Order: sequence, then C-alpha cells, then structure tokens
Amino acid sequence: MNISKILVPIGVIAFVAGAWVQYQWQGVAIATGAVVMWILLHFTRMVTVLSRAANRPVGHVGSAVMLNVKLQKGVNLMHVIALTKSLGERLSEPNAQPEIFKWTDAGDSYVVCTFKDGKLLAWEMTRPPEAADASTTEPAAVSAKDTQAAS
Repeated sequence: MNISKILVPIGVIAFVAGAWVQYQWQGVAIATGAVVMWILLHFTRMVTVLSRAANRPVGHVGSAVMLNVKLQKGVNLMHVIALTKSLGERLSEPNAQPEIFKWTDAGDSYVVCTFKDGKLLAWEMTRPPEAADASTTEPAAVSAKDTQAAS
C-alpha cells in the first residue's frame, strides 16, 4: 500500500488541529482555506495537462530522444504526460499492473515506459533500423582549392 495515501490525510488533520489549538475557529478557517487552495492547485494542474493532451494524437511525442533524456525513475504518469503533451498508447491490459505506455515520434523512434502504481519504473527507447541505401552515403567533400580553381 502506498504510504502517502495515509500520511497526507493525517498531515491535513494535524494541520487543522494545530490551527485549532493556536487560533480556535479563525485558525481552522485559515487552515481549511489553505488545504482547499492546495487541492485546487493540483486539480488545476491536472486539468491543464489533460486538456493539452486531449488536443494531440495518442502516443505521439515531438522527439523520443528528448523524452528519453528527460525521464527520471519515480516520476508519476501525470508528469510524463506533461512532458509529452499527449496520452501514451497503452500496451498493457486495462487495470493491470504494471502499466505500459508507448510514445512514438515522427522518425518512428519510440519510448516504452513501464509504470507501477502510477510511478515510472523503467523506460526503453528504440530507434528504427538504419536503411542501407544510396541516400545515406555522404556527398564528396569539396576543398577550398577546388572552389578557387573553379572561379
């Protein structure tokens, strides 16, 4: 069980109780107002992140390489959605742990993220195989003497 699910309500109750001890009803009113503002702050952030994600294709990210660099173990799913600005393509079964999501960029590189209880456990970036055709060869180098001789 996640310990923060227990500690946060206990902390809120202790905060309001401490306000009661110090300032009676005025303290309770101020403490309750502070707790409501804290909840509204988190709710507003969540709505903002999800509304931005709703306007983008599912599983798309601007750059898989940049996402790979910015990811850190232990961040929550909402933070990853904020980084990618899109919802991930679900690869795991619904309501199954661990949850696996995939984000792909325009170059077909993709990052697969594994979450357990909403926290990032691991991620893996995969790039498409390089095509070995003539378009990947480099053009001949032009030296400064060649450009002077041509003029």
